[in-house]
Amino acid sequence: MKKSRVIVIGSSAGGVIALKALVASLPADFEVPVFIVQHIAPQVHSYLPEILNHAGHLKAKHPDDGEQIRNGHIYIAPPDHHMLIEDDHILVKKGPKENRFRPSVDALFRSAAYTYKNGVIGVVLTGMLDDGTSGMWAINQMKGITIVQDPLDAMYQSMPQNVLEHVNVDYIVPLAYIPELLIGLTTIEMEELPVEEDHNKELMKMEIDIAAQQNSFDKGIISMGTPSLLTCPECGGALNALTEGKITRYRCHTGHAYSSESLLEEVSETAEVKVWQAIRSLEERIMLLQKSAEKSKEAGNEDTAGNFLQKAEKTREATNLLRGFIFEQLDKGTGNSGL
Repeated sequence: MKKSRVIVIGSSAGGVIALKALVASLPADFEVPVFIVQHIAPQVHSYLPEILNHAGHLKAKHPDDGEQIRNGHIYIAPPDHHMLIEDDHILVKKGPKENRFRPSVDALFRSAAYTYKNGVIGVVLTGMLDDGTSGMWAINQMKGITIVQDPLDAMYQSMPQNVLEHVNVDYIVPLAYIPELLIGLTTIEMEELPVEEDHNKELMKMEIDIAAQQNSFDKGIISMGTPSLLTCPECGGALNALTEGKITRYRCHTGHAYSSESLLEEVSETAEVKVWQAIRSLEERIMLLQKSAEKSKEAGNEDTAGNFLQKAEKTREATNLLRGFIFEQLDKGTGNSGL
């Protein structure tokens, strides 16, 4: 049977410290299940359950796919897996990345909003970029409660600040006050509020299914939103633009999803990689031309050798111009890659 309340928390850079402080202040008799997505590299082992078990009174763990939800437990998304809520159990899946991440804060929040409606409490803590903004919008749409760590109190302001710019949140508080707020909110008797059936709820369900490894093309994702002129940096598929209030997001027909900011970041990194690949190709051309010049000189073909060396020098000049450009852009600090 579905529980009446659930808490979902998203964090990224600086999140482990913030989560330790938050969990340490939750009492041992706290009955509401807590779900956490903390961004972590996919190839590393996560010690976050052990860290939170040591920090607080509640049992923290990485859940198994299909595990039943239990009150008073903390569930942490495993590395490289989305964690989703479906009725009274947990899904742990390797669906397409969202905002360049797996696990995704948005994916968890969206599933909680769809399942628990106004019984969900969403919390966004310190972190970079904007994962969590779309998820908080979904919670807001389903009449849940939204809490954001005060950006001035956060180690990294981007995640909470982006939520505030796009979603009308219920509470903006320093980290130290969030546990007390959660305790108070979960003791208030909750009455179920009606939620209108609309296009946004249909899209929400479709995106939850995609994160749960269902076929995005067969689900009809290309019929959602409006076609854009952009392509997915991950797979090259066409991107559709999706609008949620003041938020514009993008999803391709294979399932990868991006906010505007994460798409810019990914495209910038892809552009930088391609520029370095061009530099590599030019330097390989220089080496081949120099080698050809040596062979021609050994054969007594001085004119041919000189021609090869002249081409090598022109290629070197082009390479240095391209190298200078990329360093100039990196120094400007526009985005992660500068391009």
